[in-house]
Amino acid sequence: MKFVVLGSGSGGNASVIEAGGTRILVDAGFSAKQLLLRLDRAGIAPGSLDAIILTHEHSDHVKGLRVFLKNLALRVFATVQTAEVVRQSAGPHTLWTCFEAGQSFGIGDLIVETFPVMHDAVDPVGFVFRHRESSLGFISDVGHAPAQLRQRLDSLRGIYLEANYDPGLLEADTRRPWPTKQRITSRHGHLSNEQAADLAAALAHPGLRHIILGHLSRDCNKPEVACACVRRRLDADGWTAVRVDCVSQDEPTPWFRFDL
Repeated sequence: MKFVVLGSGSGGNASVIEAGGTRILVDAGFSAKQLLLRLDRAGIAPGSLDAIILTHEHSDHVKGLRVFLKNLALRVFATVQTAEVVRQSAGPHTLWTCFEAGQSFGIGDLIVETFPVMHDAVDPVGFVFRHRESSLGFISDVGHAPAQLRQRLDSLRGIYLEANYDPGLLEADTRRPWPTKQRITSRHGHLSNEQAADLAAALAHPGLRHIILGHLSRDCNKPEVACACVRRRLDADGWTAVRVDCVSQDEPTPWFRFDL
């Protein structure tokens, strides 16, 4: 199993998960031009994709969908409520496959497990992707990680997890009004570095190899701050072998592997 993040942050989010002969685009939050450019940088031909799966309907996760699908007959997987919202902007010819949060299904060689997450969207979900002995948990925008969510991310090889903001940097930010800051820090907003670190430590186990931090705020976080926060917590709990990386808003990552 391989995974590449084409970019992640408030300006756009898109990733590709690959296993066996299957490639799935997770979210399409950049313009079609940027999606094509970033896919090319990652060595991915658009025609090699088998499907698109959406976490939720916010524009930084779906805004490139309509134009990107103009010349590609890809099936789009989303919850019923997410599809209802996105359907108008995605165009009438989009091929939808709808599911309910909590449902599991196959896309080619990948098994996809879905579960609800807490975020201010109509029906946001997270995923666990499985292929043979490999597994990757994927949660993007989430404001709170209750016990039910932690159970769904138990015993995985890799986890993609948001670390959106540093509390001190958010408090000092002058561009965001107080109501926006309240939304970000609410249980339906985003995870701070400390919350991501708590979740990473709770999910750590001897088989966990890699934690990838995404959706960092450009203004209210820094990759080195987020990585250091999570690294300190894992090390303090004895999980020194777990690798921690931060992704960029601007460039695709290298390919990460979860089957070693």
